[in-house]
Amino acid sequence: MSRVIDVIKNPLAVALALIVALLLLGNALSPGFASGQQILRLLIVAALLGIVAAGQNLVILGGREGIDLSVGGVVSLSAIVAGNAMNGMDGGIPLAILACIATGALFGLLNGLGVTLLRIPPLVMTLGMLGVLQGLLVVVRQGIPSGRAAPALSEFVTRPFLFGLPGILWLWVAIGLLMAFILSRTVFGHRIYAIGSNEQAAFMAGVPVRRMRVLLFMLSGVFSAIAGLCLLGYSGSSFANVGEQYMLPSIIAVVLGGTPLAGGKGGYTGTMAGAVLLVILQSILTTINIEESGRQMVFGATLLVLMLFYGRGRGLRA
Repeated sequence: MSRVIDVIKNPLAVALALIVALLLLGNALSPGFASGQQILRLLIVAALLGIVAAGQNLVILGGREGIDLSVGGVVSLSAIVAGNAMNGMDGGIPLAILACIATGALFGLLNGLGVTLLRIPPLVMTLGMLGVLQGLLVVVRQGIPSGRAAPALSEFVTRPFLFGLPGILWLWVAIGLLMAFILSRTVFGHRIYAIGSNEQAAFMAGVPVRRMRVLLFMLSGVFSAIAGLCLLGYSGSSFANVGEQYMLPSIIAVVLGGTPLAGGKGGYTGTMAGAVLLVILQSILTTINIEESGRQMVFGATLLVLMLFYGRGRGLRA
């Protein structure tokens, strides 16, 4: 019984078990749901969510209830910037990558400065930035598709690249390995856990707390921008609100993977499993014809349930 309780308390083990259960359920509802090709398509979509959740994971690990609500806006803007930079030509991909990273880093920097220098709560700051981004997108493009993905980018995201797997999955694996190395093997990673566990103690120990928090928000913006670039390759073109679907799921994936919203503990491996689980759940809801509003209700309820089990972490540290 004690072993069973230990497994239940392990978010990663629970997420993996739920992935298997949902695949079996989906296959029962729609034969072929768990086929190799279908799983591959689900993994591609999960990679897009997982890349956004990588930045979200870093911000949440840093504590102070650091949730980045602007990720959806950064994804949308980055997709439009990349689409116009390459405009369907392979030669424009390097410029598009640089433009995307610069865009994400810029808005992440603004979020970080607002949180650290102006002392605006992260929720308020990033929600306000999301409003700015949404207004900017409407003014610039007025909801009209803008720019086209280069053929090489689309092939990288959707076509077999190595050992039959698309390039985006290898990119996601590389990000997972990089995140694991940073969080467990570097001073930067140890500092993230330190400020997430006890910001005041970390400051007294000489950790540059403000600089760290600004860097975390910048990294969140960069990861969102990379996801926007990959999303452009997946869809072929971009819309003004194409990234809105990632805001709430990116938070749920992080919490589902075992990182409490209080920060200070957790990791990205669980977040990757959480992203896969959410995509499978969304696919099942689509299969049984649940509308978008219903799916959002399910995601919101899922976040509330997860908060009861994994999300509070020391009563939400101050």
